[in-house]
Amino acid sequence: MTKALIVFASLTGNTAECADIVEEALKDLGVDVETVECMQAEPEDLLDVDICIIGTYTYGNDANLPDEFVDFYEELSEIDLTGKIFGTFGSGDHFYDKFCQSVVDFSDKLASIGAVEGAESVKVDLDANEEDVENLKAFAKALVEKAESVA
Repeated sequence: MTKALIVFASLTGNTAECADIVEEALKDLGVDVETVECMQAEPEDLLDVDICIIGTYTYGNDANLPDEFVDFYEELSEIDLTGKIFGTFGSGDHFYDKFCQSVVDFSDKLASIGAVEGAESVKVDLDANEEDVENLKAFAKALVEKAESVA
C-alpha cells in the first residue's frame, strides 16, 4: 500500500483545511496517510513514506517561511530523498507581492535533496473555494499516479 505523510503549518486554519482535503482525497484513493503539524515532525519521517507532502502558509510582506517550519526546512538539507515523490500546497494572500512563496521555497528545497515533484503545487488564496478543493483533489490523484508509476 502506498504511504504518504502530510506535514503542515497553519496560522489561521486555512492550510490545515487544505491538509484535511488532501488527506481525505488520498484515503479515498487507498493511500495510507498520516497528517502532522510541523512541530510534531522531523525531516527523517519523510524517509518512511512513498509520498512526501508539505503544506505551508507564507507570512508577511517579506514572504517568510512560518517560524515554526524554519527548523524543519533547514534540516531537510541533512537528508537524501532521492526517488521520493513530493508535492507542496499552501495558502497565501494575493495582497502580498510574493504570493505563496513558502510553497515555492519548499518545492525547491525538496527537489534539491533528490525528491521528484509528483504534482504541480496548489496555491490557495486565503481559504479554499470549490475550485481549490477540486485542485487539491486532483493534486492528490496526480501524486498517487506518479508514485504508482515509479513503484
